[in-house]
Amino acid sequence: MQLAADVVLADDVLRIGSKRFTESYILGEILTQSVQATTRAEHRLGLGNTAIVFEALKTGAIDAYPEYTGTISHEILKRKDIDSLEDMSKALAPLGIGVGIPLGFSNGYALATRRDAQVSRVSGLEHAPGMTIGLSHEFIGRIDGWPGLAKRYGLQQKPIGLDHGLAYEALTARQVDVIDIYTTDAKLRQYPLRILDDDAGYFPRYDAVLLFRLDLAERFPRAWKALQGLEGKISQDRMVSMNAAAEIDGKSFKDIARSFLHAASARTDNTDATPGFADKLFDESFWRLMRDHITLVLLSVSMAALAGIPLGVLAAFQPRLRQAVMAIVGVLQTVPSLALLAMLIPLLGTIGTVPALVALFLYALLPVVRNTCTGIEQISPGLRMAALALGMRTWHRLLHIELPLALPVILAGLKTAAVMSVGTATIAAFIGAGGFGERIATGLAVNDNDMLLAGALPAAFLALVIQGLFELGEWTLRRRP
Repeated sequence: MQLAADVVLADDVLRIGSKRFTESYILGEILTQSVQATTRAEHRLGLGNTAIVFEALKTGAIDAYPEYTGTISHEILKRKDIDSLEDMSKALAPLGIGVGIPLGFSNGYALATRRDAQVSRVSGLEHAPGMTIGLSHEFIGRIDGWPGLAKRYGLQQKPIGLDHGLAYEALTARQVDVIDIYTTDAKLRQYPLRILDDDAGYFPRYDAVLLFRLDLAERFPRAWKALQGLEGKISQDRMVSMNAAAEIDGKSFKDIARSFLHAASARTDNTDATPGFADKLFDESFWRLMRDHITLVLLSVSMAALAGIPLGVLAAFQPRLRQAVMAIVGVLQTVPSLALLAMLIPLLGTIGTVPALVALFLYALLPVVRNTCTGIEQISPGLRMAALALGMRTWHRLLHIELPLALPVILAGLKTAAVMSVGTATIAAFIGAGGFGERIATGLAVNDNDMLLAGALPAAFLALVIQGLFELGEWTLRRRP
């Protein structure tokens, strides 16, 4: 029995998650690398905001991820009266979740403006209604973010949504006047900013801790011991330096984590070679991301073909149902992709490939259904009359005459669906489904244009290849007698 248990544990994989910002990427990589000497582990990076990552933890899609005490009490538990790890543990236990291993630093929220601004306190914003406030989308929606802050200080401004990775540049370019920051942001050392005094004491402490499934210690005892060894090991200055290594020096999260775990000196950190565009484009993850992206596209388009072609046939032969079918598949196209993914996660109870496939399948339906219906409708009535005169039944006529004649139009619909899916599949990386969207999400998080291009260019190239393959198929059909 003990041998069997050891085999099961040996085949299991410890999955560490992270949110979509620089510090979470780095911490997730540190946690992953710290256990890889004892356990098979993988880092599912950039899964999204707090709600998505915590849902992944609850459903078992990941086993642990770095979180902050203020977020746990205000955003997850929605309990402002809970501020100790012991109380948080008691509140999370019914969900099968534990909290612990304080990493040693706090990364709180704050508001910042330019140094030449006349405002020095958050309360001063009440008397400066003309100042444009640009906030990250998560901060705008968080209970401990803008809604509570605006209520506490009586602020009437309407903030605009801004990706955190672009906020500092937007502030410097005077496109906005106030942004939300993390107190360990690397760019605080690069940009001349003024952090507004939280004179009403609104923001709680955000000590970095580990959120984990309660069965983690039992399933991975050696990995759990390694994770406990990280307690108190990351100082505030060290975290700022690691964030700067990613955002300013352009170093990879893996290299930064490796340097930290090896206790490298500051001189070693500064002399490490910064990867260029080619290094980022063709790193060790290239073929894995290519495989994930192609898998998502092929499976979703295949599913759309299996469901969409019969629906298109139904719409062509049943005029009364045509409007309803086309309306349903048309409405599905209007739902924003991120919103659809967010809705599918709680419905399906998981993150990753499954909800991504469902979303891509729904988006691919419209061109397949529409082109199938159009292709069949365009067939000459004379051909149908000739088939009837020969005594062909409806199914024989459909299989041997109508579908073959409509095939070029149907193939064009599949081509459109496939090319669209290549682009939409990049969004799937925000829920851990992989693909080249991982690089795009990372590039946005650290404002790294090379990383953005390293994700966007392969995706664009893949779309061109798929379009070329379909056009080759259409050309072959046209040459067929």
